[in-house]
Amino acid sequence: MKLSNKQKQYLKGLAHSLKPVVQLGNNGLTEGVVAEIDNALSHHELIKIKVPTDDREEKQLMMEAIIRETNAIKLQVIGHTMVMFRQSEEKKIAIPKV
Repeated sequence: MKLSNKQKQYLKGLAHSLKPVVQLGNNGLTEGVVAEIDNALSHHELIKIKVPTDDREEKQLMMEAIIRETNAIKLQVIGHTMVMFRQSEEKKIAIPKV
């Protein structure tokens, strides 16, 4: 799914008030964490993930792996928080047409 810039801006606005649903721990990105993220995306569609590391490269690799494993769209990264979106079958969030 491809989103236009306006659609991404709309989703970022919706995500502003959300709290992180998943927080990565000291073990980093495990299969269980990926499964939890996948489950959260299926349930909420729009989620925030908190990545505790200060190492930029490590954080980037984790985020790329999450996107690859869950087929989600990365909307934004601010500090340790990543905002992701993946539309479910029910289409709970109505995205404006371009």
